[in-house]
Amino acid sequence: MADHFVQQLIESLHEKYLPCREGKVASYIPELAKANPDWFGISIVTVDGQRFEVGDIDQTFTIQSISKVFTYGMALAERGRETLLSRVGVEPTGDPFNSIIRLDENSKRPDNPMVNAGAIATTSLIPGKDITDRLNRILTMFGQYIGRTPYIDVPTFLSERTSGDRNRALAYLMRHFSMIEGDIDLALDLYFQQCAIVVNCQDLGVMAATIANRGVNPCTGERAIESDYIRDLLSTMYTCGMYNFAGEWAYKVGLPAKSGVSGGIIAVVPNQLGIAVFSPPLDGNGNSVRGIRVCEELSHGLDLHMFSSQMQCQQILDRIRG
Repeated sequence: MADHFVQQLIESLHEKYLPCREGKVASYIPELAKANPDWFGISIVTVDGQRFEVGDIDQTFTIQSISKVFTYGMALAERGRETLLSRVGVEPTGDPFNSIIRLDENSKRPDNPMVNAGAIATTSLIPGKDITDRLNRILTMFGQYIGRTPYIDVPTFLSERTSGDRNRALAYLMRHFSMIEGDIDLALDLYFQQCAIVVNCQDLGVMAATIANRGVNPCTGERAIESDYIRDLLSTMYTCGMYNFAGEWAYKVGLPAKSGVSGGIIAVVPNQLGIAVFSPPLDGNGNSVRGIRVCEELSHGLDLHMFSSQMQCQQILDRIRG
């Protein structure tokens, strides 16, 4: 067992940032506005299954945009890179996650799979006999990352569907340019349900660690995705996962990551560990305020930045893994 350095670090960060009152809980989806701004959890899971956790790690919430990473991986595995690239690009935008104007001027593709337009197009490519079969296949895939089959929060799904006119406009625009085919309402229902999958901070830590572990869940030993596609996930997370904060995140934190408007953030240290932070109050970019600060301090305290001294990083990670 490790010397508890990491546990002590996350406990100190939790104590430090719990009193923080900056940011606002997302309200544009009515169900999200019900979240308690004091919820705050941190989870670190290593590729050999060690866990370091503090705070509200069992508090459930809907996964929201963090889901985009995993459906992108599923679509890659099901349809291949060429098909995905013909429908969804991989360029960072510098624009908000729900921007309605960002389709590439030449290709008419959405810029990347981490913004809403790209995620809707990606989810529409998940195959299946009908929408029920496609949804069940998505839930099974998420279950492989988590270690149990998740469920959908129906009130949140219905809330997203009711308040989803902006996403509906994006979908119709993409169908106009042949980036989406078929029934728009069915495609959007699948996307809204994907975002309404229920998780907790502990789940997100395991999911991030599964990506770090080349696609194998470190707690169950089950493969969630072929290792060949991990590079695609990490690349798009690093350049696009934090929306219009992606550049500053890459500069300060230096890890592939993805955020969601329910307050979750995951970050991946490839071949080493996954990090998850959950705290609902968001900054102006739609990212968890406490989550950003915890990840910045973890990156600095453990020297995890991808372009830092690898020798020092490895020494500290050896301590974590015992």
